[in-house]
Amino acid sequence: MRRTIRTLALDELETLVDWAAAEGWNPGLGDAVAFQAADPDGFIGAFVDGEMVAGISAVAYGNDFGFIGLYICRPDRRGEGHGKAVWDAGMARLGSRTIGLDGVVEQQANYRSMGFAPVYRTIRFVGAPNVPEATDSDICAIGPELMPDVLDYDSRFFPAPRRSFLEHWLRPPHMALAIVRDGAIEGYGVARRCRDGCKIGPLFSNSLDAASRLFAALANLSGPGNVHLDVPETSGQFAGLLTSAGLQPGFETARMYKGKAPQLAQSGVFAITTLELG
Repeated sequence: MRRTIRTLALDELETLVDWAAAEGWNPGLGDAVAFQAADPDGFIGAFVDGEMVAGISAVAYGNDFGFIGLYICRPDRRGEGHGKAVWDAGMARLGSRTIGLDGVVEQQANYRSMGFAPVYRTIRFVGAPNVPEATDSDICAIGPELMPDVLDYDSRFFPAPRRSFLEHWLRPPHMALAIVRDGAIEGYGVARRCRDGCKIGPLFSNSLDAASRLFAALANLSGPGNVHLDVPETSGQFAGLLTSAGLQPGFETARMYKGKAPQLAQSGVFAITTLELG
């Protein structure tokens, strides 16, 4: 068996995202393009006889921070060392950066053994929300004119600049909204179509009130069907609001870091962006 490790082309990244769907992670319908924009060289696959057998994302956000995700080995090729091979390649690529990941419960002990420490749990909430259809004059769609302010605002809650990613993530068909009051952003969120329903992430705001208003507006834009959010346990009051709106807690992960954990405005993180890229 001759194994090749290399960077994934876009169509191969789309295959990896399809594998994530098969694992029950419910990725977005257009995630691959936005993911690749974050770091075109940040997606790695293992190939045997020209077929991809494992993959991983090892996205570098500048020189100081990186994120591991989409760590999957094809079920029929497990136990052959391909997962370990792409893991080693991804970690080598990110080098001495602080590295984050969202680890499923079953793998957290394994990640601990490799130097990752948990910071908080994240719970996925799912359901068809019951929210009011009220108009809110402070909420507007995010267009090019708001982009500089959104990039600045995002830096409070994410460990590194991610302009290339957000320029895709905030673009239609994604639904991106901000609360703007007296010329200042008080929160923003994005909803995107997924295999099942829509997923909201990120949802960052200055307050629980702003987060709840953004959630209602994004849920209304999403239309009928399920809405999914990955909510840090630090946002317990918001989790209660989601439960009251008809969503139910599902599987959990843990945000873990290898290296010094970033200092962020964690109280304003009501839903993370993605389990795959942070």
